[in-house]
Amino acid sequence: MTYSERARGFAALHQPGNPVVLYNIWDAGSAKAIAGAGASALATGSFPVAAAQGFPDGEKVPLEFVLGNAERIVAATDLPVTIDFEGGYAREPEQLTANVKRLAETGAVGLNFEDQVVGGDGLYDVEEQARRVAAVRAAHADIFVNARTDLFLKEKDASKHAGLVPEALERVAAYAAAGGNGFFVPGLTDPDLIARVCEGSPVPVNTMMRGITLETARQAGVARCSYGPIPHAKLMQVLTEHFQALE
Repeated sequence: MTYSERARGFAALHQPGNPVVLYNIWDAGSAKAIAGAGASALATGSFPVAAAQGFPDGEKVPLEFVLGNAERIVAATDLPVTIDFEGGYAREPEQLTANVKRLAETGAVGLNFEDQVVGGDGLYDVEEQARRVAAVRAAHADIFVNARTDLFLKEKDASKHAGLVPEALERVAAYAAAGGNGFFVPGLTDPDLIARVCEGSPVPVNTMMRGITLETARQAGVARCSYGPIPHAKLMQVLTEHFQALE
């Protein structure tokens, strides 16, 4: 199967109301475990990839390791793989394009690309982030660009999330026009607000499965459900408990 065929197959899994479930992995071993359990696609999470190697999150893992890890995961199974590429390890469009070209060369058919300023404050403004999304798209015509907004994740007071929906819809319109294929809204957990985003988004919507259920996501029209750091955290808890239970 060619890269383009795998990428198109991955894109086709994004069906509103019948979401692709991505139980995030961090290395080839965890990829094989989830693939063997019946997953239809694989996705890394930046936090577990970093934590498994002793790094903090936020592009602290060296880019060369991220790319090598992606290559090993792709080689481990026949499933399509998408990589949490954070902010693309660059600010300027030319370097973003170069970095994403290298990611595509690993065989990964998708990436998460966020609009927070990694290592800085706040979010890129809509126009600059749209240019950055366009630079990511320029790297490869078929790679699935899951454009993430950190609007809701940054605002810890959920009572203020309704007021952020108009900006979220402005952002997704700009990101989609620039070449984004999906829209990721981590931190948004209110079912009615998720449904509003899904209704107003020109591309499939991705939610983080913290504080909501799969059934809630389905009813809201979500097309992609991600578990982020949750699988790794649960496994580390089990590991700790097993050691503590030794006699």
